[in-house]
Amino acid sequence: MVLSALKSRVNSEGARVIRIWLHIALVACVLGLAGCSTNPVTGKDEFTFISQSQELEIGKEQYAPSRQMQGGDYVLDPQLNKYVNQVGQKLAAVSDRKLPYEFSVVNDSTPNAWALPGGKIAVNRGLLLALESEAELAAVLSHEIVHAAARHGAQGMERGMLLQGVVMAAGMASSGSDYSRVVVGAASVGANLLNQRYSRSAESESDYYGMRYMVRAGYDPAAAVKLQETFVRLSQSHKKKQQWYAGLFASHPPSEERVRQNRETLHKLGAKDGDWGRARYQRMIARLKKSKPAYDALEKGLKALKSDDEKQALKLANKAIAIESKEALFYSLLGDIRYKQKCYRKALKHYNQALDRNRGFFRYYLERGVTWEKLQKSEKARKDLKNSVDLLPTAMAYNALGRVALVSGHRQQAKQYFGQAAGSQSPAGIAAAAELIRLDLPDNPGRYLKTRLRRLSDGEMIAVVQNPTKMAVQNVGIGVGLRRSRGRLSNMTRYSVWGVIYPGKVARIRLGIQLKNQKQLSQYGVIVLGANIVDKKRQN
Repeated sequence: MVLSALKSRVNSEGARVIRIWLHIALVACVLGLAGCSTNPVTGKDEFTFISQSQELEIGKEQYAPSRQMQGGDYVLDPQLNKYVNQVGQKLAAVSDRKLPYEFSVVNDSTPNAWALPGGKIAVNRGLLLALESEAELAAVLSHEIVHAAARHGAQGMERGMLLQGVVMAAGMASSGSDYSRVVVGAASVGANLLNQRYSRSAESESDYYGMRYMVRAGYDPAAAVKLQETFVRLSQSHKKKQQWYAGLFASHPPSEERVRQNRETLHKLGAKDGDWGRARYQRMIARLKKSKPAYDALEKGLKALKSDDEKQALKLANKAIAIESKEALFYSLLGDIRYKQKCYRKALKHYNQALDRNRGFFRYYLERGVTWEKLQKSEKARKDLKNSVDLLPTAMAYNALGRVALVSGHRQQAKQYFGQAAGSQSPAGIAAAAELIRLDLPDNPGRYLKTRLRRLSDGEMIAVVQNPTKMAVQNVGIGVGLRRSRGRLSNMTRYSVWGVIYPGKVARIRLGIQLKNQKQLSQYGVIVLGANIVDKKRQN
């Protein structure tokens, strides 16, 4: 009941976007715009209602925030990014569908790759380290190209996988870089796309046509078979299983069946002497390999910090910096350590160092913003938090913006920010929802408290007031009168509820009105006129 009240209160951008797509589906069906079309890759007839222009728009809007929620762009080696894009564009040029393909490297150690509708593709730093040749990279990228070209993401939306999905949020843990569960607003669309699993048929199509693209581009398709064999072996390894299942295996599950199918495809293609590009690939990932111990230290440092071993976390952060001094993530870890120790000035210094090295990742602005908040520098906090939201809208940033606005005396603005954060079920979203109720309930008590009228066995009419919120309320006033048109009440009498109505409890008020029968009850109505939140100390 509280959730429905919040939904009516909060103008959730994410809900708005989902409603738009539902509206598109409905209009398409009603007007007969949806129908059969030929898949540009497979040549099969299929039912569609998302047009190519809509696909392109989704990919264009969601590409940047999707990279943000997966760890941000890898910026230390521009030549590596250029190289991955060149390999991708070489494959895209021979694909069956011409799209504005883009290829990016995401700064995350988890082995993963993904594609959005419209040809927007990314591969994680961690997956590049797991590959041995350019041909294997081509196998990964061509597979993702087929997902985009064959409309697999759009098909998932059309099946309702996205439209009916909800991003169930968990808090932003400092031990991970997948923030898809804490985004709010329009970015929730991209989060759903990234989290959806492809069907077995979609994976088979991407394997098959991806190998064909490899041949067209001059690569040896045997690399795709070798890659799947490696993935199956890793999926069976207890040592590596957890990391891989958190990444590529979650949406692209390997199997012996896929290996067998790829071998059959290799036999049918009959391609030999294609390019593997081993030496070329190894040259391009040389810096990644050299800096791998630094990122391993980062992962261990994050775990140490989560376990409250701040001394070990500090040691590991400094070790990472000694290996790769230009990586912003390592300075962010130093900031997190000092923030946890409540050394906010020192934390600020390290977040500044992170931003000096990378101004394109939302998290560094968020971390510095909440640190400015602790130092009571509201204007600086607001600026950083807004920069964070511009890159990726999260419940943490909106909740912090709400707190800053409240401290600055901007109550209505605070309500708006808390309302935006309340679109997430993360700890920050839940805290924001509670604060929103605290601020908004006195202004709009009828949105939160539920009322109804009842006729007792002796004919007396009573009012029942229910408090479904998690906060105790007092000074509750209700109005009872005769129903008129448009929900209005006439001859209304005000009644006061004595005492406190605690969370989940109800109050019953005798109204002194006798009814001859149950039918007369429908002639009366009741509304909530006022209420106040009980002071926190009294609730405890």
